[in-house]
Amino acid sequence: MKRVKLLGYEIDNFDFEGAVQYAHELMTNNKVNQVVTINPEMFTTAQKDKEFSEILKSAEMVIPDGIGVKVGLKIMGENVARIAGIDFARRMIDVAAKESLPVALIGAKPEIIEKAVSNLKSEVENLNIVYSHDGYFDNWDEIMEDLKQVSPKLILVALGSPKQEKFIYEAKHLLNPALMIGVGGSFDVWSGVVERAPEIYQKLGLEWLYRTIKQPERFKRIFPALPLFVLKVLRYRIGGKEC
Repeated sequence: MKRVKLLGYEIDNFDFEGAVQYAHELMTNNKVNQVVTINPEMFTTAQKDKEFSEILKSAEMVIPDGIGVKVGLKIMGENVARIAGIDFARRMIDVAAKESLPVALIGAKPEIIEKAVSNLKSEVENLNIVYSHDGYFDNWDEIMEDLKQVSPKLILVALGSPKQEKFIYEAKHLLNPALMIGVGGSFDVWSGVVERAPEIYQKLGLEWLYRTIKQPERFKRIFPALPLFVLKVLRYRIGGKEC
C-alpha cells in the first residue's frame, strides 16, 4: 500500500478495485478500522479542530473522495485516482452481502434511513442488515451498546462531517471488530429522496456542482472552501510549508 501526503495528511493511493480489496481485509481482521472519505472541507475543518485533525491522521484508510483532493494531489505531483465515497460504500455492501457479513446503518432522518434500508434490501441479495438507527440521538453510549450486541462487520455512519468521523473514532475503542465508513449524504441517495448526479457529472468529478445546482443552500458550504483549498495547496507547493 502506497500513501501520498497532502497538507500534512496521508492519503491512500488505490484504484477503485484495490481500495475495495484492502477494505475487505480491514473488514475481516481483528480490530475496528476507520475509513475516511476525505474532501477539501475536511482539510478546512481539521485546520480549526485539533481533535478532528488527529482523527484524520489515525484512520486506517483514507480515500480521496472530493475532486478538489485529486486536483490538490495533482498539484503536488501525485496522480491519484478519485474514489467516490458513495460508490465505495455501496460496493462494500455488496461484498458484505456476498460473504454473509452483518451490516449496520446509522444516520440521516428516520424516514430516510428507513427507506434506504428497504431499498438496499430489495436491491442486494442476501443483505443482512442487523441494525439501523437514524442520526437523531444524543446518547452515543446507547448506540455503541446496541452495536456491541449485534456485532456488525460493516458499519456505515451518515452523521455529516466531522461528527461521523468523531463517532467512528470513539467506536474504535468500544466495539467488536468491524469496518466503519463515514458516508455523508449517501443514505439520501439510496433512499431515493435525493437524485444522484448524471453519469457525466460523476465521471468528471463534478457531482458537487450538480448537487449545488439542485440544492443552492450548499453553496455557502462549498464556497469559498474549494477554491481556498486549491490556493492553499498551490502556496504549499511553492513555499514548502502550510499557509
